[in-house]
Amino acid sequence: MIEELLWYYIGFTILLTIGFSIYGIAVRPHLVKKMALFTILGDAVYVLLVYLGYTLNSTNPPVIPGGSLENPVFSSKTDIQRFIGSTVDPIPQVFIVTAIVIGLAVFLLLAIVSLRIAREYGTLITTKIREVSGDE
Repeated sequence: MIEELLWYYIGFTILLTIGFSIYGIAVRPHLVKKMALFTILGDAVYVLLVYLGYTLNSTNPPVIPGGSLENPVFSSKTDIQRFIGSTVDPIPQVFIVTAIVIGLAVFLLLAIVSLRIAREYGTLITTKIREVSGDE
């Protein structure tokens, strides 16, 4: 009971963090703050993927016991179902490692673009950039 309540609380917190990050990206005028919120959004999405790939009763890594993929050792169909029900899905973890590397590259690209904008316009605040460029 407490574990399930905590599980839903964690999910709600992750979704709340994603919502606040999207709101901050849309509302904050400073580009550095937008970059920080973009990073927080990415991290929250990573945690969401881990949250979705995890099961409450999982205790084992996804390793086939006593055999190989070609010849696994399971005595019955219920053993297979029990094994599948007690393992963690490794696919979201693989996606997260890839996404972290891509997120780092995107963050560095945003930092370089922000430096170029600061040199060009003398500010990183989007409303002032619009005023300087004459774009309304």
